Amino acid sequence: MKKLARAIVKMRRLILIAAVLLLIPAAVGAIATPINYDILSYLPQELDSRVGQLLLETDYHLASTNMITVEGMPTNELLAMKAEIDEVPDVLNTFWLSDVLDPAVPTEMLPADVQQFMFGKNDSTILIVQLGGSSVSEETMQAVAQIKKILRKNCFFGGISVILSDTKELVMGEMPWYVLCAVGGCLLVLFLSLESWLTPFLFMLGLLFPLVYNFGTNIFLGQVCFITASLAAVLQLGVTMDFSIFLLHRYDEEKELCASNEEAMENAICKTMSSITASSLTTIAGFLALCAMQLTLGADLGIVMAKGVALGVICTIVILPSLILFFDKWVEKYRHRTFMPKLTHLSHFVSKHPMPVVVVFVLLMIPFGLAQSKTDIYYNIFAALPQDMPGIVGTNKLGEDFGMMTNHFILVREELTAPQVSALCDEIKEVDGITQVVSLDSITGPGFETELLPDELMNIVQNGGYKLILANGRYKSGSDALNAQVDELVRLVKEADPEGLVTGEGAMMKDLVEIADEDFKNVNIWSITAVLVIIALSFRSLSVPVLLVASIEAAIAINMGIPYFIDDSLPFIASIVIGTIQLGATVDYSILMTTRYREERLALRSPKAAAQQALEHCSQSILTSGLTFFAATFGVAAISKVELLESICMLISRGALISMVVILLVLPAGLMLLDGLICRTTYHWLNAPNAAKE
Repeated sequence: MKKLARAIVKMRRLILIAAVLLLIPAAVGAIATPINYDILSYLPQELDSRVGQLLLETDYHLASTNMITVEGMPTNELLAMKAEIDEVPDVLNTFWLSDVLDPAVPTEMLPADVQQFMFGKNDSTILIVQLGGSSVSEETMQAVAQIKKILRKNCFFGGISVILSDTKELVMGEMPWYVLCAVGGCLLVLFLSLESWLTPFLFMLGLLFPLVYNFGTNIFLGQVCFITASLAAVLQLGVTMDFSIFLLHRYDEEKELCASNEEAMENAICKTMSSITASSLTTIAGFLALCAMQLTLGADLGIVMAKGVALGVICTIVILPSLILFFDKWVEKYRHRTFMPKLTHLSHFVSKHPMPVVVVFVLLMIPFGLAQSKTDIYYNIFAALPQDMPGIVGTNKLGEDFGMMTNHFILVREELTAPQVSALCDEIKEVDGITQVVSLDSITGPGFETELLPDELMNIVQNGGYKLILANGRYKSGSDALNAQVDELVRLVKEADPEGLVTGEGAMMKDLVEIADEDFKNVNIWSITAVLVIIALSFRSLSVPVLLVASIEAAIAINMGIPYFIDDSLPFIASIVIGTIQLGATVDYSILMTTRYREERLALRSPKAAAQQALEHCSQSILTSGLTFFAATFGVAAISKVELLESICMLISRGALISMVVILLVLPAGLMLLDGLICRTTYHWLNAPNAAKE
């Protein structure tokens, strides 16, 4: 260890040059990494809804089919607009009645199903725009942007691709502000807690390297979700700031004992490396627990964040020492007194009244523990987006004019006869909430010569060995009513064709609901187990890990119970990831407090004195860490228009404060009261034979 530290200090200029040069390929990798805005694409590939979606994408090119509601437009103008849309690159087809019938044919002569599907309220009709790429491909995004420019007045563009395009535009516009808010908040806390005006900027410069390296290496993952791309920098900033603080504090201590700054840094690296490596393991384990999710979005976020924490540790040990030594003169020149209190009065209060503190906390936990299970969770992803987005407005317009809130795509084998398909369509029409059902066989009837139909239409309704049935419903995605509707559709389809598939937004959203409930349990079990094992090995104890994890889990319960009392609802993703993020990111506070408590007990202090000293000496570090994590995420919650991101960041920022308070108030009291149990269940907890027992 000493040789490595000496090499880092000796080669600091070379290390700094290499670190700067590595930013170039990392920046290129970050720019080249695609961002995925479709959360539903992270569903397991073996689900029927995903298999059907893949067929729609590869065989039917319907995965990115969107609809334009046109109100009160003359037929000639509509046909002119349709022709312009057809000229847009990546538009395979823009379908309207004119593709199969003379526009002069009276609508009354059309089949009832076609009339109901193509014509709605407010003198409206529908244009179906079929795009060639997937719903999230760059070609699709560009095509959607061009189509928006072509649309006339009273035209409303709806569909998943349009919503995802709007989401991309919104998130890309907000993302730089997320980072600026996080950096600004962290700087404010660091100015108050550190003893030099220059050090906060030095920390931010040091964190630039692992941030860019992390985003650059994401290219090896193929793509990252927009949630990961939006939150990774903010979370990495808040979580890994502790490492820089630990190194600087140890360096300042060593400078008073060593003959040179270089020797002080060598000692600081040696003593910091072991502590932050052990501390970071719990954080990394917490993030990797997200990989237990069936929804692979968890692995996306978990791997990126675990990688970011690991890179943060490496850069803190290797790169930050070079920056500190290089700027040491200026750091000393601009020193000031710290404004972060030591909480001396609080430490005396807690050490004198441990039992009342714990009792009050346990009583407080009862209502919050009950409220946690009653917090309202919603699964409609689009409800977490601004409702004035053009794609949302256009999709809602489909519901308003046509009763078409959700589209179900049903695929049955082409071996099914026209009477069988027509009979299935009749049964589907009777399902509660279904407004329209359209298929080739239900419209044309048996014996119709399909060769008379245009190839463009045939490719839509029959392809790849399957026939397509389109069923529209009035229920919103993620609702209980829609989930029941999907269940009934699946039952009817499987009875008619055991190999039939029901897909579309509604079916995938239902699968998402079922998977999310299971993921919530899996992630919590894995994260708690991993952190328990790491702490147990670090302290060689059976009781310490239970106490520390219980403290953070109690803070999580309070955090998750608050929405119930303020009548707020949470998106399902926030409810899944907050537990593991808050546990992994803030359990370090409890480890720091417990480590200091043990040191004080080894110094022959009584449990009361040890708790008082531990709280007093750890308070500044915990306050700085907790407030930094709060500041890094609260700014994003305050400015984001994407409710999904706002909810996650609000939970994280609030969770950082709650964990901080629990560790400062409750944990020292718990350590005092359980001191005897800890001594009996921990290997060599007190090595000194004369350590005080009372």
